[in-house]
Amino acid sequence: MITVLSGGTGTPKLLQGLKEIVDPKDLTIIVNTLENNYFSGVYVSADIDTVLYTMSDMINDEFWYGVKDDTFITHDRLEELGCPELLRIGDIDRATKIQKTQLMEKYGLAKACEIQARNMGIESKIIPMSEEDSEIKIVTDIGELEFHDFLIKHQSEPEVLDVKFSNVNPAEGVVDAIRNSDAVIIGPSNPITSILPILSLEGVRDALKDTYVIAVSPIIGSGAVSGPANKFMKALDIDVSAVGVASLYNDFLDNIVIDDKDVNLKSQIKQIVNKVTVTNTIMNNLGVKKNLAQIIVDSIP
Repeated sequence: MITVLSGGTGTPKLLQGLKEIVDPKDLTIIVNTLENNYFSGVYVSADIDTVLYTMSDMINDEFWYGVKDDTFITHDRLEELGCPELLRIGDIDRATKIQKTQLMEKYGLAKACEIQARNMGIESKIIPMSEEDSEIKIVTDIGELEFHDFLIKHQSEPEVLDVKFSNVNPAEGVVDAIRNSDAVIIGPSNPITSILPILSLEGVRDALKDTYVIAVSPIIGSGAVSGPANKFMKALDIDVSAVGVASLYNDFLDNIVIDDKDVNLKSQIKQIVNKVTVTNTIMNNLGVKKNLAQIIVDSIP
């Protein structure tokens, strides 16, 4: 059994490869919920939905958000009516979000995800990191911003001074999934806003210390493969490099996968982590994704 800690962009790319070489029934995916919120009257759990769409082969893998070949009739009409949306939500994607909102009112988020995964034919277990509402604020040179305002409205351009998020309790099954796994893979999602919130849950770091843990660095050189991870790491005085990623996970990490371009950092990282695997981590096609997934799986003792 393998458990994956996931955000919404880098890790789903890896999941595309993993589900081709591992029986999906043997995969559990714990997904960040820090950025979840209500938009246009529906509950938006962007990272969860991206994982759902990835595992059901529906993902729009141009943007890693929403459903491929979706239409935007409702979104466009809302704008015509003078109700523009901060998020561009497609029609099929909106139906998923409406159903999730309704299911949550009756069952809660975890059960809603379980029902939706089953309806999409997904055999893997997808668990939200928490059932509780959380809050994240990005402190910038133009003031304190909501996460989506920073990311979408301001296009991640302001200088980041700090990242603050609320602590929540883990959803049922999160800690047990880690404890009962043969290995845990920390995907190449944003270390600060996607992975750190999961690691901050009570019992998670302790469980990881008793499990074989492999992380894939989302930083190559001194920049993030995608998104503003480098800005967030810099704001928290974490070295923007694979070395910085290793230091974030150093109390439980057994193996870190870094890109070929960072081979010069291997000896430095080995002072932090016992094993360093060097390979191509730029997942621009399915072949690379499957190869990276195979290297990770083969490294599990």
